[in-house]
Amino acid sequence: MTTIAAVVIGRNEGERLSPSLRSVLDAGLPLVYVDSGSRDASPSMARDLGVPVVSLSSDRPFSAARGRNEGMAEVLRRWPRTEFVMFLDGDCTLDPAFPAAAKSAFGQYRDCGIVTGHLYERHPEASLYNRLCSIEWRSPPGFIAGGRGLGGIMAVRLAAFRAAGGFNEQAIAGEEADFAARLALAGWSVLKIDVPMATHDAHMLLFGQWWRRTTRAGHAMAHRYAAQAGISSSDARRRVRSALFWGFLLPVAVLLLLVPTRGASLLFLLGYCWLGSRTYRYYRATGLDGPDARLATQFIIYGKFPEFLGIMRYGVNRLRGRFHVIDWR
Repeated sequence: MTTIAAVVIGRNEGERLSPSLRSVLDAGLPLVYVDSGSRDASPSMARDLGVPVVSLSSDRPFSAARGRNEGMAEVLRRWPRTEFVMFLDGDCTLDPAFPAAAKSAFGQYRDCGIVTGHLYERHPEASLYNRLCSIEWRSPPGFIAGGRGLGGIMAVRLAAFRAAGGFNEQAIAGEEADFAARLALAGWSVLKIDVPMATHDAHMLLFGQWWRRTTRAGHAMAHRYAAQAGISSSDARRRVRSALFWGFLLPVAVLLLLVPTRGASLLFLLGYCWLGSRTYRYYRATGLDGPDARLATQFIIYGKFPEFLGIMRYGVNRLRGRFHVIDWR
């Protein structure tokens, strides 16, 4: 009887997809691959490995949320006795021991809806941006409040998935935190266990890729803020306000007051030094070494500007009533 199966989602994953699918097969899990309109050979690569493929139709916008929902539906059609589903992105390889560890955690904590573990970046030395991803994946084990730091790699209890109504397909990014918030409202918890879960391959080598990815994050923040406006524990409000202030209001105020203050408004830019100092101290307190803490701090500040653009893009998309995936690769 199949009690745990897997859904791998992907879009133009290229050579990374085969190791991803093979890692799930090596872990002994039945799986389906969900493809979001890839222009490469990803679907045929999956079929060559004997993996069932769900190709999303183009009549609705592609999104990771939609891919996971349709993948879950296909899993239940093929293996109706499934109790837990391992979600994996096509740029990740699964640790073969994680599914059993996750299943054990589900058995120990009956109110646990999601189990995750440690995620590692495959080539953090390849670029500053890969290194930033490696820093981003760091977080301590334990119960996760509000789904903060939750990514798309996770094991989910089917009963919790149904209770939360699945992933929000209108969320083109950040759908995991949105899902976790609804899960919490339904009485389920999210747990990170102290075991390796997967290895990620960002392959982010260019500044433009980082900029688009961060714009995507801003869009996700705004969507979460709109969807969770009544949830006091959500950090979406704080993050949106931070991006609006540092990414727009402060620099605009400096420019508008430049002539009236005879240049004195430039002193307001020292606020970024204060933000940097505060952020650096936070990273150091989490155990990050000096060089990585400086790098993360630097890009936290830079990131306020594309995050603001992402928030504005969300506003435009909401007015239009159309949400399309932001592909950062």
